[in-house]
Amino acid sequence: MGDMLKRLSVFVLTLMAGAMVLGGEVMAQQYRSEPWQMGFQEPRSPSAERIFAFHDMLLVIEAAIVIFVLGIMTYIIVKFNSKANPTPSKTSHNTLLEVVWTIVPIIILVVIAVPSLKLLYFTDRTYDPELTIKVTGNQWYWTYEYPDNNDIEFDSVYVPDDELEEGQPRMLSVDSPLVLPVDTNIRILLASNDVIHNFAMPALGLKLDTTPGRANETWVSINDEGTYYGMCSELCGVNHGFMPVQIEAVSKEAFNEWLVSAEEEFGSNDSRSDEVVKFAAALGQ
Repeated sequence: MGDMLKRLSVFVLTLMAGAMVLGGEVMAQQYRSEPWQMGFQEPRSPSAERIFAFHDMLLVIEAAIVIFVLGIMTYIIVKFNSKANPTPSKTSHNTLLEVVWTIVPIIILVVIAVPSLKLLYFTDRTYDPELTIKVTGNQWYWTYEYPDNNDIEFDSVYVPDDELEEGQPRMLSVDSPLVLPVDTNIRILLASNDVIHNFAMPALGLKLDTTPGRANETWVSINDEGTYYGMCSELCGVNHGFMPVQIEAVSKEAFNEWLVSAEEEFGSNDSRSDEVVKFAAALGQ
């Protein structure tokens, strides 16, 4: 028994050591839906935390209404069926009851509307962005631009099954992920070159259409480092299912190091592209 425990402890320590060595690469934290998952992914941004909390509040209200109505119906069925109540009441009006069933739904709607509007304003935009990203939807891939950093621009295309490497999830991995720093207020500008797409990242609370001829805006601040997976959530054509979103969230130091190499590979000599100028004009910047 002692030898078995000793071997087991050595095995566990070996696995932990391997995880520490490989933690930054092969075993990097991934945030995505799992098979047979119930409920949302864990929120990893301030917007997602508030959205999921609002959902939970609505779920409690809805459950209370269903239970209340079901209780009343059960009471009526048992108390006022033809056997238990052969002579029905001829009462046609009850002022107090009519006032109550008018006022109570109004109160419930106010309870829902106030936090809902606050949440809409909170997720709409950030007024002190530290970084701006432009996302453009195409049939069927994404184009990412960093207008504040020498107009870095590159396409992000999904990785086919026969090219997947170990640890890359099928139909969620891309060749060039969107690299973003954690703990940073990031403004995201959204547009499309062809049809309506939808840039969605569940763990970060992001889900907004990219519309041709229009600049939509949202923002995100990522809490944790790791790899985040999402996808286009608007039916945009025959290859809609092959348009994933992959975000690599890294520390600010690592992001600055990545910018150096990215500017050399994807950067532009122009200080500001025409498309970015149009976006800024459309947003009144």
